[in-house]
Amino acid sequence: MPDFGRIITALHHQEPDRVPLVEATVDYAIMSQFLGRPVTDDDLPGQVAFWSAAGYDYVPVTAGMMPPGGVNQYSQISRTIRDVVLGDTPDRDDEAAWNLEQRAFILTEADSEAFPWKDAASVDTDRFRRTGSLLPSGMKVVVMSGKIFTLGWLLMGFENFCANSVANPRFVQRVVDQVGRIQVAALQEVASLPCVGAVWIVDDLAFGSGPILRPAAFRRFVFPWYEEIAAVCRAHGLYLFFHTDGVLWDLLKDLIELGIHALHPIDPTCMDIEEVKRRIGGRVCLFGNIANDLLAEGTPEEVAELVKQRLKALAPGGGYCLGSGNSVPAWARIENYRAMLDTALRYGRYPIQI
Repeated sequence: MPDFGRIITALHHQEPDRVPLVEATVDYAIMSQFLGRPVTDDDLPGQVAFWSAAGYDYVPVTAGMMPPGGVNQYSQISRTIRDVVLGDTPDRDDEAAWNLEQRAFILTEADSEAFPWKDAASVDTDRFRRTGSLLPSGMKVVVMSGKIFTLGWLLMGFENFCANSVANPRFVQRVVDQVGRIQVAALQEVASLPCVGAVWIVDDLAFGSGPILRPAAFRRFVFPWYEEIAAVCRAHGLYLFFHTDGVLWDLLKDLIELGIHALHPIDPTCMDIEEVKRRIGGRVCLFGNIANDLLAEGTPEEVAELVKQRLKALAPGGGYCLGSGNSVPAWARIENYRAMLDTALRYGRYPIQI
């Protein structure tokens, strides 16, 4: 049965009944295959049914302009660009015209002044209430937030963002601050709901070689907004999780000082989770690390073996929740995804005996 207390116990570096399962996002195609029926963005009962049946203790729901996993047609920012910026133009229904991964919209300070920030700030808070009303006893909602750095550079274009971070840092700061204000305001609208148990900041900060920006730039432009999110969590007694890919050694101290309770996913393409456990495992719970390429290209037996390795090395004493090395995309094999879940549920019971 779902029990968010299971996750809380792991966050406090104690052993619950079993190792909790976690994901920032699971593609609707995988949910549909798992349940044997279609699950869509507006099918909240189907989403709750999936997360519960798969063995999770929460349902992730996005607050803000953009969900984890990239830009899509359901993003508030995408709807704003389509409906307000593009309006009735022929480009309106062309994905390349509104998708921030393909086109930037704030190249100058004048663009920032003209951008419809008020429209982009609209939040469907009723989605949280409707989801909360569907939850089985013991289950919670995890608010997916953040996307402050990512959305800032997507709106400006990456090269433009980086160049102006040096040539015109006040311009970059204004854009990031607009995004940050909207994301924090969205979180504040739902943080007090009784169904909410935690907040998950999702904002990629690093490449496979190290931070995307110099740590000093993150501290100037972005980290103050994470501190605002952390303050909201403290005010409402919520736990705080953080997702970023890449090599994080130069940023770990900053992230820990924010007060995060968990770090995800300890990118298996470039970080050794056992080394991370040795260095900071007593201060932060570790999430994830089952390699996505294995979920896509491996066999169920290979997935099961890696899951058992992670459970044996990381789970004793608590402080670990198992999941993928990023998210569960549509191109993962359902039999491999099931193997990850089934192995974790079978071998993840405490005391760990593998």
